[in-house]
Amino acid sequence: MDTPAPYYLKAGPLDTRFNALLGKLARVGISLAGTAELSVRGRTSGQMQRIPVNPYTQDGTQYLVSARGHSQWVRNMRAAGGGELRVGRKVRAFTVTELSDPAEKAVVLRGYLKKWGWEVNRFFKGVTVNSSESELRAAATDHPVFRITIAP
Repeated sequence: MDTPAPYYLKAGPLDTRFNALLGKLARVGISLAGTAELSVRGRTSGQMQRIPVNPYTQDGTQYLVSARGHSQWVRNMRAAGGGELRVGRKVRAFTVTELSDPAEKAVVLRGYLKKWGWEVNRFFKGVTVNSSESELRAAATDHPVFRITIAP
């Protein structure tokens, strides 16, 4: 029996242009609603890959959530174990720990959707901040979550 491919919703041409604009703004120091530019080393090319992300802070801990699922930056992050977040001249190197417990991920996803749902709800297949605990746990398998530890 074939295992289904991990959930991933590829960006279309309009989203790609919008992400490029958000990344450029973060690079020059303009963060819209808290966005930052993520740089992570490519797992095959070795080159730094850049993408705008929405870092989320909960109880003093920062997280990265992949709204689009098991994307290229997620695969690169798993291989690299960390990266950099940039807003203007402020660059913060970090390492990551990927969360695996669906209950722990559901708590982070609820907070993330509360803050960023206006932008990312369309990627969560009907799951919102108001969804039940079981619905959030079910969605957790489709949306990788990384705990960020900022390097000293």
